[in-house]
Amino acid sequence: MTTTRHLHVGLSLAATWLSGSAWRRADSQVEGLFGSDFYIDVARRAEAAKLDFLFRPDTLFLDPAMTATGPGFSSLDPSILIASLARETQRIGLVTTASTTFYPPYVVARQLQSLNWLSGGRIGWNVVTSLDGQRNFGLNDMPPAEQRYAQAEEFTAVVRQLWNSYPAEALRFDRASGQFADRQRIQPINHHGDYCQVEGPLNTPAAGASIPLFQAGASDIGRQFAARIADATFAATPDIDAGIELRNDLRARALAQGRSADSVRVMPGFSCYLADTRDQARELFQATHADTERARLLAKAEGLLDMELSGLADDQPITLAMLPTPPHRVRSRTHTELVYRLIERESPTLDELIRRPEVMGSAHWLVVGTPDDAVTEIVERFEAGAADGIIALPGGSNESLNRFLDQVVPALVERGLFRSDYSGSTLADHLGMN
Repeated sequence: MTTTRHLHVGLSLAATWLSGSAWRRADSQVEGLFGSDFYIDVARRAEAAKLDFLFRPDTLFLDPAMTATGPGFSSLDPSILIASLARETQRIGLVTTASTTFYPPYVVARQLQSLNWLSGGRIGWNVVTSLDGQRNFGLNDMPPAEQRYAQAEEFTAVVRQLWNSYPAEALRFDRASGQFADRQRIQPINHHGDYCQVEGPLNTPAAGASIPLFQAGASDIGRQFAARIADATFAATPDIDAGIELRNDLRARALAQGRSADSVRVMPGFSCYLADTRDQARELFQATHADTERARLLAKAEGLLDMELSGLADDQPITLAMLPTPPHRVRSRTHTELVYRLIERESPTLDELIRRPEVMGSAHWLVVGTPDDAVTEIVERFEAGAADGIIALPGGSNESLNRFLDQVVPALVERGLFRSDYSGSTLADHLGMN
C-alpha cells in the first residue's frame, strides 16, 4: 500500500525490559537503574536508530510492598534524568512528565523551558493529572477526574501563558546599546483562576522552539482534553479496533475544537517481547510473568472492575451483565474501560481474564513473537488508520530492546515508513509540526 504518511516512533525510558522477573536475568544491568550511564547508553542507541523521541513516564508515590520483588515505581526524577540526556545526545526528542495536580505551574513552566534551552529545542511535556500519590502532597483523597481535568486545562493554559510572557524575541543581547532584552515584550500574566494564582512573568525566556504536549487519558474526559491541547497521545489500544475507534474519535474531536484532524498524533504503547522464534518469545513472556502471584492478579482485576471475584470458579465466564454499571471506585477510568471492552467482546473466564495483558499489564498493545511479527503488526495498524506511530515498551529482557532497535526499526525504514535520518533538529520537527 502506498502512503505519504510516515510513522512516528518513540521509546519508553521506564526500562520496561526489566519488569516482572526480567530484572533477575544475569544480563539485566539492573544495578545501573539509578545511574545516568544506563540511560545514556539507551539514548545514544535510540538516537542512532533516528527515533523521534525518548519518553519518560513518572509516578509520585511508591508501594513498598512492590519493591520486595521488583523495582515497582522506584525511579529518578524525570526532568533531572532528561537534563543529563540532553547533554549526551544531539537530535533525538526528550519527553518528560509533570503532574498538573501536584506541581505549581510556574515551576513546571520554568523546568520545561530550561530543558528546552539545554536540549536545543528537543523537549516535550507529558501532561498528567496523576492517579495516586496525593498523601505526598497534603491531600487525603485524589480529586475526582472531572476536577483533575478542569485543573489540568487551567494549568496547561497558565504554563503556555508563562512561556509567552518572556518570548525569545525579547532577547536583544545588544552590546553596543547595552540592551539585554526588550522590556516591553516581557509582561506579567496576572492569572487568577479556580486552581492557579500566578503573577508572572516567567524568569526563563522561551527557547524559541515550541514544546509539544503529550497526553495519555483515553476516557471520554481524557479524550476531550487531548483534543484541545495534545500534539500526541500515549494511548492504550490492546487491539486494532480499539486503535481505529480512538484515532477516529480524536480526529473528530480535534476538528470540533477548531484544530486540524492531524493535529493529535495517536501513538499507542507497543509492548513487545521479541526473540528469534515465536516459541522463544512465548517462553520469554512466561518467564517474565512466572512469579506474578494469582492473588495479586485477582486483586488487580477486582480493583479495575470494582467487584468481588475471589468467590468465582476459574472457569466462570465473566460477562458484561455481571459488572457494576458504572464502576465508581476505580483507580484508572481509562484502564477500566478497556477491560470492560474486553469482557463485552469475549466474555473470558476468570482465569483467562486475570492473565490477559489488559489486567496483567497496562492494557497496551502486546506482541509476543519475532521482529518480523512486530513489523507486520505495526504496518497493519498504521495502514488501517489505527495509529500514527508507536511508543515502544520492550519487555522480558535487554534482547527485546536490542531487537526492536536493531531489527524492527530498520525494517520499517526499508518499507519506507520511517526515516533513515533526521531532517530537523527539534522534537516539533520530528513530529511534523513545523
